[in-house]
Formats: sequence, C-alpha cells, structure tokens
Amino acid sequence: MLTDEVKISIYAGRGGDGVVAFNKTKMSLGPTGGTGGKGGNVYFKTVSNLSALNKYKNRPKHYAGDGKNGRSDNSEGHGGSDITLTVPIGSVLHNLTTGEDIDMLEVGKTVLAAEGGYGGRGNFCFRSPVNTSPQECEEGKPGEAFEFLLELRLIADIGLIGLPNIGKSSLLNELTRANVKVANYEFTTLEPNLGALEGIIIADIPGLIEGAAQGKGLGIKFLKHIRRTKALVHCISLESENPKKDYEIIRKELGDYDSEMLKKKEIIVFTKSDLFSPEEIQKKITDFSKVNSDIEAISIHDWDSLQKIKNKFLNLAGEN
Repeated sequence: MLTDEVKISIYAGRGGDGVVAFNKTKMSLGPTGGTGGKGGNVYFKTVSNLSALNKYKNRPKHYAGDGKNGRSDNSEGHGGSDITLTVPIGSVLHNLTTGEDIDMLEVGKTVLAAEGGYGGRGNFCFRSPVNTSPQECEEGKPGEAFEFLLELRLIADIGLIGLPNIGKSSLLNELTRANVKVANYEFTTLEPNLGALEGIIIADIPGLIEGAAQGKGLGIKFLKHIRRTKALVHCISLESENPKKDYEIIRKELGDYDSEMLKKKEIIVFTKSDLFSPEEIQKKITDFSKVNSDIEAISIHDWDSLQKIKNKFLNLAGEN
C-alpha cells in the first residue's frame, strides 16, 4: 500500500560541551580546554521511489548525532553525524512547527530541515592577559527540533480520471508496462498508479464519486494527486446511461476541491467501445460533443484505437 501522507518528528544533534583543562607542562602552562563539536543536521532528499514514505509509518522519530565534548589538548570535539531522510519526488514537506512548506520537485534535491546545535567553547577561548587561567566553559547548544507532515502529490504528464470501474487501469496497463490490478467492481484501484509511455508519465487516479471533495468514498485522498498533472484524460464508459451526468459529477468535484484544476487541458475518452456498434458510438459522441468535442472512443481489445489514443496522449503531453 502506497503511503502518501505521514507525520514525523526530527531532532538535530546537540552541540558538545566545552571543557576546562590546563597544560601542566613546565614553560607551556595555560588553558587548553577545547570547544565541543557541532551537532548533526537533518536533511531531506528527493528520490524517484514513490514508496519512500512507507518506512516512516512505524518510525515517527528521527535523531541526528550529538556533537562530542571538547578535548583537553585544545582540540574540538567530533561533530555529530548528519542524517538524510528520503522522500518521493512530488512531496510537500509541511513544517508543522513553523508553518513553512517545502516543495520537492526534482530528484536529488536536498534541503536542510533542522540544524544541529553549536558546540560550547572551552576555557582556551576565554584566555586573556588579565585572565590567564580561566575556569569558564560553555555547554553545547541544543539542535533544532520540528514536526513535519510529509505529503506526496504525484507529478505526471497525464492524469486518467473518471468514475470507478470505467477502464482507466486497463487502459494504463495496455499503454504502459504497468501491472495494475483490475476487476469488475468499484474501487479496485486503492492507490494511484504510474506508467511510462515513451518518456511521458501517466497516472491512473483512483475512481472518484459524487461528494469526493467533501471526503465521501475515497475522498480528497486522491484529488490532491490531480493537482500536479499537466493534462487530464477524462474516461467515461460507453455503458453509462448518462455520460454527461458522469462527466459533470467529476468536473464538479474537481472544481469544489480546487477551481484551478478545471483550467487544465482535457480530452474525453469513451471506453469499452467493443461492446457497441459504430452507429451507437457515433450517436453518443454527437450527443456529448456539445459538452466537450475532443473525444476518442477506444477499446483495449482494439489495436488501432489504442495506437490512436497513444498518439493523442503523446501530442497532449507535448502541448504542455
């Protein structure tokens, strides 16, 4: 199961303490207490693995290493070890402590999320002509600590949308090497699936239903994944008794969730064309063309129609 939202706490390392020490060698007397090492930092790094958030479900707290105390030979303590937490491309890092949001949109992007505390100064740093034997030293500073909500929002060139059980997953399987589970019942797809078609990424968004924007059915869990798709392919089954109503249901949910999604480039794909005569298909296309005239009718069992929609998808992605 794909984890697309998880809450974690991160703790940068504490700085090491400074120390009080003196050189006892004759002719070299003086303070030699070193400064503590800096605490380790916590970083986030983007990776292409979409399941990268799974590992945080049962491990909500993450600690960088503490800095070591200063040493008596005026040496600084070793710095604490950094940690790097990987997140999938498309993630938004919500810092719940500060309110800052960070978008992770490129693979390899690394951001400093929590800085380690600085080490305290040893007594060597406090020497002066009037204080030749200082007894002062400082404790190390605590590292930063934050609570984060890590949210995955898929990035794809094309998003397949529509009501449940209208053939989106089957289409993705045929056009790409995806191996998505398909079955003749609603909500077969319980998480978004991705496939690659000649360099473009297609996302199969789980079926939406009326009221999804208010959390009904699978709710807004999947609406957020449509935000970053560059274009939409609205799939409607030719078996539907009222394709216009099906279309309007999904469009309303998109608008209720985020009106900007209604501005995306969109084409209509009528699925399961092998179940109907050419005359029946043409009648449905003619009736629907007043709503959206950019329509293709396909069947996963018809090689010609698959090739046609494949080229359509490539053109659609190239326009964005």
